[in-house]
Amino acid sequence: MASLPEGALMQRAAAGLAYAVIDHLGGAYGKRVVLLVGSGDNGGDALYAGALLARRGARVEAWLLSDRAHTGGVGALKAAGGIVSSGVISTGSITGDLVIDGIVGIGGKPGLRPEAEEALDVLAGVPVVAVDTPSGVCVDTGEVDGAHVTADLTVTFGTYKPCHLLDPAASACGKVQLVDIGLELPIPAIESLEAADVAALVPRPAPDGHKYTRGVVGLRVGSATYPGAALLAVAGANTGLAGMVRYVGTASEWVKRQHPEVVGDGQAQAWVVGSGSADGANSALAFARASGVPLVIDADSLRALNGPLGVPAILTPHAGELAALIREDRADIEARPLHYARLAAQRFEAVVLLKGRRTTIASPDPDTPVRVNTTGTSWLATAGSGDVLGGLIGSLLATGLAPIDAASAGAWLHGAAATLASAGGPVTASGVAAAIPAVIRSLPAVSS
Repeated sequence: MASLPEGALMQRAAAGLAYAVIDHLGGAYGKRVVLLVGSGDNGGDALYAGALLARRGARVEAWLLSDRAHTGGVGALKAAGGIVSSGVISTGSITGDLVIDGIVGIGGKPGLRPEAEEALDVLAGVPVVAVDTPSGVCVDTGEVDGAHVTADLTVTFGTYKPCHLLDPAASACGKVQLVDIGLELPIPAIESLEAADVAALVPRPAPDGHKYTRGVVGLRVGSATYPGAALLAVAGANTGLAGMVRYVGTASEWVKRQHPEVVGDGQAQAWVVGSGSADGANSALAFARASGVPLVIDADSLRALNGPLGVPAILTPHAGELAALIREDRADIEARPLHYARLAAQRFEAVVLLKGRRTTIASPDPDTPVRVNTTGTSWLATAGSGDVLGGLIGSLLATGLAPIDAASAGAWLHGAAATLASAGGPVTASGVAAAIPAVIRSLPAVSS
């Protein structure tokens, strides 16, 4: 910022915002746009964008919710023919095509002041574009505490912020559009994999490789009560990523019929335990832990944990399972997934994959960025999908990926497979597993 002329970044941001709004509206001419303007730079971005929209024929009106609105932006909007009002215009029926939320920026605290709440009430029902972040959410944690903006579109600058990735705030962002304004960025605390990142992580066989060098994943999952869990976990593991899949459990005959290439007991480079294990969950965990290899621990085996395992491990709870594991309230975990994923990772010295709409993956190493998975669809909320995920992550772990990479790449592939499988509507867990190889084949080529 110090190397650029004063105001250069704001002008870049305002231009990007204005063109995003024009694209969202399908044009500017004749549209009515209301700017909600606070005292920070986001208010300046909104005002300069409003000036550009006014020059394109939009009717732009700024409601100044602070007596410290950006002076240059106010002047630019007036010069372009825009209207500037102090406070909320609450008389008569308010109609408009769009509201631009420039109330507070990334330095704002959760919640909104009364005048901002009043403005949003007056404009209820009008689509909202948020500048950088929806006002009122906690930018750094993704938490929500009190009133906040719920946007249809959020236009952010330079890089995504934690609240764009982490729920519950991410749900308030709507679609997020990134505008590059030329920032040089440090290593982030939160990151999200994209297709090229996953392509670089997915293992590929060496020219002289064989089934053992490619990794052997073992599964001790399922039970007489839940044999389907074994079939689904094996389906997730048996996607061609590892060289061999072993299954040990009560569903062996079922597994052999559906997956004849799966073999029985023996050594493995990683074990998956817990899915549908019912009464055998504790013994499955004890066996796998004694093997000394990395583990994926899901469902019933999570209840057997009382501290660090002494081997590399990935825990895959949903909010209810994590609540029972760490004796916290489920609602609190859903409200603060970043906090509780980090807490559990530290407590158990394991990677914690906290499942949800935005799955959050934390390493026990506090210097390793937390990863948030953004692939998937609501159709993925179906019985057995977690079993598939556990098997898939186990196969990646067996190939030698670090636990944080196996967990995050697995979550990405799982979500992308669900999206692919649900293109025509509802999807089952079996359908998700079947779509995983196609997603892997569609990944971008990795340059040598």
